[in-house]
Amino acid sequence: MLHSHKNYLVLFLFVFASISIKSETNPYKFIDDNAQKMVKVLTNNSELFLSNREAYENKIKEIFEPMIDFRRVSASVMGKKYYLIATHDERANFVLIFKDSLLDTYAETLAQWGDSTISTEFPNNTDIDIDVKTIEVKQILDTGSSEYPISYKLRLVKEKWKIVNIIINGVNLGLTFRNQFQALAISNEENIELTIKNWVSDAGDAGIS
Repeated sequence: MLHSHKNYLVLFLFVFASISIKSETNPYKFIDDNAQKMVKVLTNNSELFLSNREAYENKIKEIFEPMIDFRRVSASVMGKKYYLIATHDERANFVLIFKDSLLDTYAETLAQWGDSTISTEFPNNTDIDIDVKTIEVKQILDTGSSEYPISYKLRLVKEKWKIVNIIINGVNLGLTFRNQFQALAISNEENIELTIKNWVSDAGDAGIS
């Protein structure tokens, strides 16, 4: 059962496990393939978290990083106002900090997962319009005790689909993180360097328990 505030954020990461070259051109297959691979990762590597934390995090990082358009997501989290205020170095630094904060949260909570399944909603017509640059893919996470709807926004980047946002159980993570960044910036008197330095990803539990 999902029971901590970090588990909601981990749900965001749960399906983004590894790259399948053939599936990158089909967003539905891309999401579904990686969701099923993630199940295997959870099953086969939970003990590594306790025995070798660094090796565990590196394994997750290798399969997680290519899935997300971190540059675009980070810019969206900063929001237009603070993105324009930030220097080039500050923007680049936030990409790294934002990515690492997600990875750290994921690594800390992976061992808590039990037997969960994910099912993807495939359209009746699996042909993708070649002119489409963004698309939504929906899934259902079944924890055994509850079911949670997940909706992904993907963008075509250099002929590969990349995840740019996700909505879990009705909660928009991109918007949640943006509001968090804005509040942190205000509390730091809009000092972007200090805001980035103090960043910690936290999406809350959104009622998932």
